[in-house]
Amino acid sequence: MRGRIHRFGDEVNTDVILPGRYLALRRPEDLREHCMEGLDPGFVGRVRPGDILAVGRNFGCGSSREHAVVALRAAGVGAIVAVSAARIFYRNAVNLGLPVLICPEAALALQEGEPAGIDLATATVRQGGTEWRAEPLGEEVRAILAAGGLVQRVRAALAA
Repeated sequence: MRGRIHRFGDEVNTDVILPGRYLALRRPEDLREHCMEGLDPGFVGRVRPGDILAVGRNFGCGSSREHAVVALRAAGVGAIVAVSAARIFYRNAVNLGLPVLICPEAALALQEGEPAGIDLATATVRQGGTEWRAEPLGEEVRAILAAGGLVQRVRAALAA
């Protein structure tokens, strides 16, 4: 996967990713409109399908709501490269088909607005001539992501 980099810092919580006043919205396209608005009001206008977030420590901390991941996916975010991620956010992201790679070196070095590539099979992040290795993704996590999320993975397994 390839996309442009959008940078965010440390301790970006789910209330910033999707403010709580929008939790009554259910459709992904409605949630999309408010993604990151408290931190970067122009984000939704700049992000394109497949773009990548490079983020700091403890990304997705705060409440365990899935809405934050739904909003990011609906906005077009294809993957996140993080110094670290809150565990519940990480699991919600996997369950909803949004890859989160833990790679502090890449998260800190990726250049805003520049294209980068991610290979989930090898947990590799590339930008320009530089390559970083993220923490490997387990086989089942890769299968869930490849299916588009946990529900899709279970449906495929039951159909087989």
